[in-house]
Amino acid sequence: MTRWVLGHRRLVILVWLVLAAAGIATVGDTVDRLSQGSELPGRPGQQANDLIRERFGGTGGRNAPLLVEVTVPDGRRADEAEVRDAFDAAVRRATPPGGRHASFASTGDPALISADGRSTVALVYPPGGEGPKAYGDAPARVRAAVAGVRIAGAPVGVTGRPLLSGRDNGAARSPIAETLLGALGALVVLGLTFAGGLALIPLLTAAIAIPTTFLLVGGLTRVTDVSFIVQYLVALIGLGIAIDYALLVATRWREERDRAGGPDPAGRVEAIVRAATTAGRAVLLSGATVALSLAALVVLPVPFLRSVGYAGLLMPLVSVAVTLTLLPVLLYVCGARLDVPRRTRRPEGRAWSAIARATTRRPVLAAVLGGALLLALAAPALTMRVGQPQVTALGRGGEPARVFAAIDGAGFGTGIAQPIEVATDGEPEALARRLAAEPGVAGTIAPAGWNSGGLRVVDVWTAEDPATDAGRAAVGRVLAAARAMPGVHAGGGPAQDRDFADAVYGALPLVLAAIAVFTFLVLMRSLRSIWLPVKALVLNTVSVAAAYGAVVLIWQKGYGSELLFDTPATGAITVWVPMAVFAFLFGLSMDYEVFILTRIREAHLDLAARGVRDTTEEAVVIGIGRTGRLVTSAALILFLAFVALSTVPVTDVKILATALGVGIVVDATIVRGVLAPALVTLMGRANWWFPHHAGGPRGGRGVDGPEHAEHPGVASGPARTLDRIDAEPPRPETG
Repeated sequence: MTRWVLGHRRLVILVWLVLAAAGIATVGDTVDRLSQGSELPGRPGQQANDLIRERFGGTGGRNAPLLVEVTVPDGRRADEAEVRDAFDAAVRRATPPGGRHASFASTGDPALISADGRSTVALVYPPGGEGPKAYGDAPARVRAAVAGVRIAGAPVGVTGRPLLSGRDNGAARSPIAETLLGALGALVVLGLTFAGGLALIPLLTAAIAIPTTFLLVGGLTRVTDVSFIVQYLVALIGLGIAIDYALLVATRWREERDRAGGPDPAGRVEAIVRAATTAGRAVLLSGATVALSLAALVVLPVPFLRSVGYAGLLMPLVSVAVTLTLLPVLLYVCGARLDVPRRTRRPEGRAWSAIARATTRRPVLAAVLGGALLLALAAPALTMRVGQPQVTALGRGGEPARVFAAIDGAGFGTGIAQPIEVATDGEPEALARRLAAEPGVAGTIAPAGWNSGGLRVVDVWTAEDPATDAGRAAVGRVLAAARAMPGVHAGGGPAQDRDFADAVYGALPLVLAAIAVFTFLVLMRSLRSIWLPVKALVLNTVSVAAAYGAVVLIWQKGYGSELLFDTPATGAITVWVPMAVFAFLFGLSMDYEVFILTRIREAHLDLAARGVRDTTEEAVVIGIGRTGRLVTSAALILFLAFVALSTVPVTDVKILATALGVGIVVDATIVRGVLAPALVTLMGRANWWFPHHAGGPRGGRGVDGPEHAEHPGVASGPARTLDRIDAEPPRPETG
């Protein structure tokens, strides 16, 4: 395939340029077509929210209200006629056309007046759609309507989850800035890795892969809903994957060229073919494992995550295609010109070879220490709570945060930022009194104006944030009490969040089983081993658990969230993040495992062909020595991409980026640098055991049977000369 690509260079370049240009031209339309919703068809919370939004002009349901507040000076009361009427007028003026509101003047409910009588709050539901920008410019218009309004000398303020989250206040933006930041960091790492202009080639492949992936995502949006979060994943995770794959092949090409390529055209071709035959095969295997991990999301009964799986698997597939077709052409056309200064290089990194040798000499100690450290990092994951972040963690400074602090301090209850909306065709006042009696409920309102065709809506909110244990328990009691009554439908954000968690984590065993089975089968067939894939699965699982533990410490418990992100503890991990982290991190971590194991197996077969009896320890040293620096650079590039992702001003995305960044660092250091070589050394000849089909080569021998001939890097095509090449000293290039 590589020889064909090199023989049709102009065609290959033209095809990829056309695809990338089409992706760039249509990226705006693609982003506009991304879905903003997170629906859960068939779930009771979704059904209640759909009913409320249908009857009340698209207001409420899952979408949290905006909160309008005023606190009058000492000596005045918010329920005075003058204050009450002025505040109600301001709220009516701020409510967008088609919206609904509730204030003390319109309901007479004391739940909207603070215990000391000085503060009052109103709930405003603008009409809107679904997702992070459900209200469009409505929050800005509401703020503008009350800007400068003072009642009894006190300013009127506006807050709420849509404003605090940074999603509906104009803070959320396209991923262009983050992508440029990640690309700049990648260029620095590539420059240090290649020490020359060759660093530009992986960036160029990424510049082709990302818009091409967006082009395919655009086609996907025309047949199914695709979540808005895909744009961040394609731009930033896609950047890291594309660069990593190109880095792997370009590094191997440089090694093969230094050893045997030579300056003549035939030598240039042979070096590229050898790199594609060995490193390209590892890239193909890595891309398959990443795609399989993400494709497992499609089995979830959650359209939001299913779309992430559909679109996410396109990233590695496109990156693999670019790496195996366009990259060889770029290396042939300009690789030698850009790779300066030309000098003979050692294929093994001295530092990583030394680390591998120390690990293989004391594998038990290395395995125990590395395993203990990973388990210690993973331990906090046992206390993980999933749900929406606490409201107090969404805003940091600014007017919305100040106003919400005043509401919370006045004793209205933190849960007022996300009430439970209960629809009934019965008597709403009686329903409100019944639900107000549930422990943990801070307030209920049943506005007379919230009536459409005989359907009435009651809002209920908890004293504690629904993200906390106490708030979650109170929400559960309210939902159970409401749904036990005939003709009552309980929805709102807290109800749908619980349904989301049940849908995602109820299917967790199925997802884990699908990922494990598919990954095992791919690795087993490619590595020709039973136990190497088992080891890889175990290490990846522990690595993901360590990332969970770190994100619980940083975000749920707040150890470092203020220092790193200037944000207090969220109290919970966003409900969809752990599943997305597992799918992405499991696949990305397997990348490094595949890179290393492929090189270890190649060294094992080469040593066995030379007659070396005990090959495992030396193969580990060679494999780690030749991939350690590469894996470190690749992991650093992905880590910088996640750092760029963490600058998105949305708390959910920051949590996701933190988990992925920590997971990649842990995986590339503790797991691949210590645990993997130690366990491969301890397993010895068992690493290479593989049962063959009846009538084929006899199984179990591994090192001295015909299996050697099956390895494409040793005995197929031009790579058959690798044994001879390894025995020869590098030839300096001329010309």
